[in-house]
Amino acid sequence: MGYDILKLKKLKNARDLGGLTTADGRMIKKGKLIRSGRLFDLPESTVEYLRSAGLTTVVDLRVAAECCDHPDIAFDGFKYVWNPIMPTPPPATACETVCGYESPMRRTMKRESYRLRREFQSIDDYMIQFYRNVLFNPDSQISIRRFMRVLIETDGGVLWHCASGKDRTGIISMLVESLLGVDEKTILDDYMASRRFWRRKYLLNRIVLSILPVSFRFKRILFGFMRTKPEYLQSVMDELKLRYGGVVEYCNAVLGITDNDIQILKDKFLVDHETY
Repeated sequence: MGYDILKLKKLKNARDLGGLTTADGRMIKKGKLIRSGRLFDLPESTVEYLRSAGLTTVVDLRVAAECCDHPDIAFDGFKYVWNPIMPTPPPATACETVCGYESPMRRTMKRESYRLRREFQSIDDYMIQFYRNVLFNPDSQISIRRFMRVLIETDGGVLWHCASGKDRTGIISMLVESLLGVDEKTILDDYMASRRFWRRKYLLNRIVLSILPVSFRFKRILFGFMRTKPEYLQSVMDELKLRYGGVVEYCNAVLGITDNDIQILKDKFLVDHETY
């Protein structure tokens, strides 16, 4: 049994991690851990579903410019935690620019397109470095530590999101799933579900981007931010093994997650198969 794709109006790339199996044979509880894209202009039916599922806390991983452009809706009775992760300009800006939306970060994206040409062999190298920056940039690590404390100390269900729900959200999900004991293949399968969700949007954006009057360098950045490729996440998991011995060991050494913290997470979010 695996995660549930949540087909909720205006909530993009959303899934409940409940049902994922851990190495010790337990499962993640339903309604406790939800990942998604931004929570902008959601209808009441979607909010009511999240409320009925047991959600109590929303963690927004986007930077200020993204939040100003597309603010999360106000949830009555929900705790909202703004916890931005910004190792480089946020990936969502790419899709917004393709769709004609003039993001306040567009100039930064153009600057990154020049940096791509100077410093990287390919867009894949650029994206892999983006993922590494999330985990190894000291400022990002502060945000990740804060997220983990929210997860450990909050009762009820937690939803975390960035803009598209695939890169920053995917990295955070990898850390959470690893701490709970989910195996690497299952983690990658969950990560790659974002590709299936965004496939149609990606094809439409490629068509629009092909005629967009911007430089080829800029288009390369946009194409890269639209992709979901397993090597992006696999590369950082491999790097964590080389540097620390594994994902859990990274959480211990860098994020200050103790064995007791891990036990709290497991007690809170896991359930035995027979009682599921």
